[in-house]
Amino acid sequence: MAGNTLPTMTPDGGLSRYLQEIRKFPMLEPQQEYMLAKRWVEHEDADAAHQLVTSHLRLVAKIAMGYRGYGLPISEIISEGNVGLMQAVKRFDPEKGFRLATYAMWWIRAAIQEYILRSWSLVKIGTTAAQKKLFFNLRKVKGQIQAIEEGDLHPDQVKTIATKLSVTEDEVISMNRRMSGSDSSLNSPLRADSEGEWQDFLVNEDEDQETLLGEREELEQRRALLVKAMGVLNEREKHILIERRLKEDPSTLEDLAQVYGVSRERVRQIEVRAFEKLQKAMREAARAQHLIPAGD
Repeated sequence: MAGNTLPTMTPDGGLSRYLQEIRKFPMLEPQQEYMLAKRWVEHEDADAAHQLVTSHLRLVAKIAMGYRGYGLPISEIISEGNVGLMQAVKRFDPEKGFRLATYAMWWIRAAIQEYILRSWSLVKIGTTAAQKKLFFNLRKVKGQIQAIEEGDLHPDQVKTIATKLSVTEDEVISMNRRMSGSDSSLNSPLRADSEGEWQDFLVNEDEDQETLLGEREELEQRRALLVKAMGVLNEREKHILIERRLKEDPSTLEDLAQVYGVSRERVRQIEVRAFEKLQKAMREAARAQHLIPAGD
């Protein structure tokens, strides 16, 4: 694919010139697309891959237009989308039975969104799927509920957006404030005639090394107690407790009921009993090591 160049958006030509250029590439019929994809998969035919890419440049441009509200050059958004398209062509399997456009849309959007998250703010906007969804849908939902004023949202607007996007109200408030403001350097001077910087007035809220060391030792002790106490549980109790209480994404009662061939209520009873046994074992182990008073 590297041997063939793609049209680029120049400062002189701009968006309209670029759109005219990519319209020159013909759209492919299903059979044409299939044969070109086969040539790329089986023979790594660069010309076939180039035809697949250029025939879908209009799709990239269309998707890229939906991301113009983030203050980034449309040329760079389209360029990133084209990278996503090339990745899609590289991985496309024509034998799956669907068109390249259906497959490529995901790659194009993913490439554009990752670029926006990297570039839009010096402070990382979001790491979870829910935060990314909030970032890319907040403007649209605000428009739907006519929340177009600058500044903080009204409580009822916050609640509506949080419900629509399945996030907390605090996350909506935080993201709205971050998207309404702009990044500032901590090295910026307080005034034009001042040598002082904003960072000079930041309070160091980090805990001291002694506190951190103490907390680390306490955490290690608790982990050791937990590992030792787990020995009082049988394999079924241990598995159910881990699945229900110690995993980041806990299993449901229904899932475990199917694993062990019992009712959901029975799984719940085993979980409660195992947790009580674990608590008792940890207290006894802590007393033996004089970590808690004997009467507790």
